[in-house]
Amino acid sequence: MSVTATKTVRELAVDEPGAARVFEGLGIDYCCGGKQTLEQACNAAGVRIGKVMDALEAANSSAHAPSTQINWQTVPLSDVIAHIKKTHHEYTRQEIVRISPLFEKVCSVHGKNHPELLQLQAVFEDLAQELSTHLMKEEMVLFPYIERMEESVLQREPILPPPFGTVQNPVAMMEHEHDSAGNALRTLRTASNDYTAPADACVSFQTLYKALAELEADLHQHIHLENNILFPRAIAMEKGN
Repeated sequence: MSVTATKTVRELAVDEPGAARVFEGLGIDYCCGGKQTLEQACNAAGVRIGKVMDALEAANSSAHAPSTQINWQTVPLSDVIAHIKKTHHEYTRQEIVRISPLFEKVCSVHGKNHPELLQLQAVFEDLAQELSTHLMKEEMVLFPYIERMEESVLQREPILPPPFGTVQNPVAMMEHEHDSAGNALRTLRTASNDYTAPADACVSFQTLYKALAELEADLHQHIHLENNILFPRAIAMEKGN
């Protein structure tokens, strides 16, 4: 696939090796904003499109592009789900448990001189609660249905109708919640000055910002796998395509 300004960010992130890493480094939304064209995404991020296209071309031709990269468009959906749960859901839960008390510690020491920390803490706690419920709904409702649907297709059996009518209904709900999470992540990054710790930041303060930045990057990849790969494939399978 050639890189053009009219391709969607989703298409590029799915099909171009290294594209997600380039987008992450340049602050381009490729998960929740995956339906935008590259030109639209660059305008939204305030990045010159020529710079992005050059970076994409370099990433795709680089000898360092992983030759064993998994093609998530072709592996079984059950494998995609297993990867999401093991790699991203577990990590998100672990980081929520780790970051929450770290916020308490940093706010108690630095909150007076850095009131932005209190805003960050409130946004994070709301995000943590939303994510905890979100992951549970995926694991208890949506993912099991997709796995059963795929098993029926592989065994050439009829797909049992789900209680929610069509897989598109829970998918739409999950995507809406992904958008909400994306908004929270943008608020966290803006209020923290791109996770730049101030001059008087202690080690815990610096660790907090580093943890938030790493959680953001993982959530971007997590949401990308669901919005741009798992969900469209599940919808197509249900339709028989």
